[in-house]
Formats: sequence, structure tokens, C-alpha cells
Amino acid sequence: MKYTAAQIATILNGTITGDDSVTVDRLSKIEEGVKGSISFLSNLKYTKHLYSTKASIVIVNESFIPEKEIRTTLIKVKDAYQAFTQLLAYYNSVKIDKKGFEEPCFISKSAKIGENPYIGAFAYIGDNVTLGDGVKIFPQAYIGDNVKIGDNTIIFSGSKIYSESSIGSDCIIHAGAVIGSDGFGFVPTENGDYQKIPQTGDVIIGNNVEIGAACTIDRATLGSTRIHDGVKLDNQIQIAHNVEIGKNTVIAAQTGVAGSTKIGKNCIIGGQVGIVGHLNIEDNVKIQAQSGIVKNLKNGAIVQGSPSFNYSDWNKSYVYFKNLPKTIPNIEKQLKSINNGQTKNN
Repeated sequence: MKYTAAQIATILNGTITGDDSVTVDRLSKIEEGVKGSISFLSNLKYTKHLYSTKASIVIVNESFIPEKEIRTTLIKVKDAYQAFTQLLAYYNSVKIDKKGFEEPCFISKSAKIGENPYIGAFAYIGDNVTLGDGVKIFPQAYIGDNVKIGDNTIIFSGSKIYSESSIGSDCIIHAGAVIGSDGFGFVPTENGDYQKIPQTGDVIIGNNVEIGAACTIDRATLGSTRIHDGVKLDNQIQIAHNVEIGKNTVIAAQTGVAGSTKIGKNCIIGGQVGIVGHLNIEDNVKIQAQSGIVKNLKNGAIVQGSPSFNYSDWNKSYVYFKNLPKTIPNIEKQLKSINNGQTKNN
């Protein structure tokens, strides 16, 4: 879809220097701009690219004054970076602005679907499902029986939402995510094998939550696994049964949280973190990447390491253990010298 400079300036509340009728249909970096693309300049170290870019339109700060002739059309705004971010959001919303029902898809007669839905081809909508207004279910997604999904939530292709799960409004569930699968519950028997413990609970996800691609959120054994409002999960994260994640916590890729652990509000958890079960991690905690969490963490704690400990102590310790390959041989030489001296004296 093509947009003129005049249309974009209206969206961004900007002013135009150059041809207001020039059109674009794609976004680009300023150094990789081509005809028909739009880019932005906010970091002045990239200014040199403005004079050579082939982008048709470049968004700049309203305070910017060029030092050379510019061939591209400029849109001047208060904050170029923020304006381009706004444009990215607008572009993305247009790109996925689908409506209606594609065929073939299956929708149970008992399902309740709100206004302006999109149900993609080969999607499955089970019995007693409730979809709010503006919900988008992309192709090959599975929505199990009794699932509830709030207004304007997007379920991307290949996602599997097991029965009884509840997802709030304005959420994004990326491709291949699995929500409501059985928790990892088994009990050893006298025969040496394992008997499965039925997982009879559910998953409850709040509003404005984003779940990355290929994440897995297990249903509770009893009760609920809960993801509160504003939580952001990166790709390939495992959330086990009966876990609770507090409001506005963010977790990076490949992290695993074991069963019944409670994570508070506004926490920041790095990639590849492992958290054992039945812990209480309080609000505002920061966990550095690849840390192993084996004990409760108090409000505001910052930790690193496996097993983890205080972040500043870890940094101090690192100064020592990174130098061990040099320090230990020196100590050995000193000890050898002392021992040789004692031998001679004897």
C-alpha cells in the first residue's frame, strides 16, 4: 500500500520540505534506503547518509538544518525517533488489518464471536469459545473448548490455546505458542516408573500481554497459572504449572520457570535464566542472563551467576576468578621458592 509524503506528515503531525506528492510503500534504514522507501534520522552520527540515501522520504527533527543539498523529501517532526516508532506501529497495524472469515475454517455453533473478527484459513474454534470484538485468529491456530479471548487480541498462526484458558484484551500471542498444555506432574511408583498427575487447572492471562513465538505456558495442576497485565515474554520461554508472573514483568528468551514459583511486578529477567520451583521473587528484581535462581529474592534485588548472588559482589568476584589462570601459577612459584629456601636452610 502506497502513502504520499502529505499523508504521512498528517499522521505524524509534521511539516514537509520537498515534494509532498512523493509516494512510499516500505520502511528502511537510512543507509539502505531505496526509491519508494521511508527512513528517519535521529542520531546525528548518521547524518552523512542523509546526503547519499536513495530513500524517497526521511523523517528528521524539526531543529535539523542540512549543510548540503538534499535530494530526498524531508518530514520534520518534534522527535524523529518517536515519530518513526509511531509510523512502525501504524504500518504494522495496517499490515495485519484483516477481517472476515477465510475458508476452510471450523467454528463451533456454540462459539460466540464479537464484531469485526478475523478467522484465518484452517483455524479451529471449539465449543463454547468466546471471542471479543476485533479478535484476529490467524491461519492454523487452534482455540480449544471454553476458551475466552478479550477484545483486539491477536493469535498468530500455529498457536495452540488449550481448553479452559482465558486471555485478556489487547494481547499478542505469536506463532507456535502453546498455552494451557499439561504441567510436568508425575509421581514415582513402586515399579520404578511414573504415574501422571492429572492437570485440571487452567491458564489466566491478563490484558496487554505479549507472548513470544514458541513459548509454552502450562496449565495448573489445581487452580491457575497466572500471567498478569502488561507482562512481556520473549520467544522460547517455559512457564510451568501454577507459576504467577506479576504486572509489567519482562522476561528474555529461553528462560525457564519451574512450578509454583511466584514472580512479582516490574521484574526484568535476562535470557537463559533458570528458576527453580516454589520460590518467591518479589517486585522490581533484576536477574542477569544465564543466572540460576535457587532461593527467594527480596524486593529490588539484582543478581547474577549460577547459583546467583548479589550483582555487585559477582562483579567484584569476577575480577578475581578471571585472573585465576595467572594468579595460581604465581602462587605456586612463590610456594616452591619458599619451600626451596627452607630445604637449603635445613
